[in-house]
Amino acid sequence: MARIAGVNIPTNKRVTISLRYIHGIGPAKAAEICETVGIPAERRVQDLSDAEVLRIRETIDRDYMVEGDLRRDTAVNIKRLMDQACYRGLRHRRGLPVRGQRTHTNARTRKGPARAIAGKKK
Repeated sequence: MARIAGVNIPTNKRVTISLRYIHGIGPAKAAEICETVGIPAERRVQDLSDAEVLRIRETIDRDYMVEGDLRRDTAVNIKRLMDQACYRGLRHRRGLPVRGQRTHTNARTRKGPARAIAGKKK
């Protein structure tokens, strides 16, 4: 079991797929990391040597913001918007969609489960 950036990545999958288990690394960054380190994309994690895992770990630590640092940075940015009391900050504070989606219907992911309104029965 390889541990990179504080995450146990699956050993039976290809390297590019396994790296996506790290928060902040998607398909493009995973392919870029493999290319930088010099690992073929079709290699499996279980076939990597300790030196190759170490090179991947060092590359990620040096060049990318992932996991805790990225989550903290995102939280600080949202908190900054809320402190400014700008429109996006108010939407975050109220738990409503931030990017202009409609809320009359839908938006259940942000608003939570629907609550019944008393006296609405017809």
